[in-house]
Amino acid sequence: MCTKILLADDHEITRDGLKALIENQPGMKVVGEAENGRKAVELARKFKPDVIIMDISMPDLNGIDATRQILSEEPDIKVIALSMYSDRRYITGMLKAGVSAYLLKNCAFDELVRAITCVKNNQTYMSHRIADTVVKEYKDYLTNSETSPFESLTDREREVLQLIAEGVKTNNIAERLHVSVKTISTHRQQIMKKLNLYSVAELTLFALREGLIFLNAEIEKTTE
Repeated sequence: MCTKILLADDHEITRDGLKALIENQPGMKVVGEAENGRKAVELARKFKPDVIIMDISMPDLNGIDATRQILSEEPDIKVIALSMYSDRRYITGMLKAGVSAYLLKNCAFDELVRAITCVKNNQTYMSHRIADTVVKEYKDYLTNSETSPFESLTDREREVLQLIAEGVKTNNIAERLHVSVKTISTHRQQIMKKLNLYSVAELTLFALREGLIFLNAEIEKTTE
């Protein structure tokens, strides 16, 4: 049976390269491509792929929250994180979101094929280059029960926070999320209250530190 694969990466050249390599593999087919996390969620609903190869650093909705949304609706889909980031925040963020594999973008394509095969067989796959990070995080988890303020945010609040930090205007956030401007303003107030932060600059720095946005992300040049 053919393995249906969805590619989610904000760089078209990366998607093109992956698609060409994957479709040369017997029994694998790319059924869709997404340039951001929100589009990945939409295409996951539409195509119901077997595997999603998910970047983390994407505008509008990052790969961590996109993965969380997708797996909450379609838990049988297997998500493979393919990222340039080996920082523990991103690794643990994707693992908590439910990915079945995590690879770095400088890995060989053969390793990606092995990861696809593993997750299709309900196994997990972790690049050896980040295994130490995962083990250290697990050890820290066992000895540290403190909860980050970030953990207090709901899924929707994380979405709103990312868009605020990317410079998207309140009315445009409301339009993207199909809610009222008043609802977004309420979310914004709740976010600030939970995080004890009261300016866009503070929210942006917090979002950057927590991995919601990235220095190389294509952030919209808008102002509040």
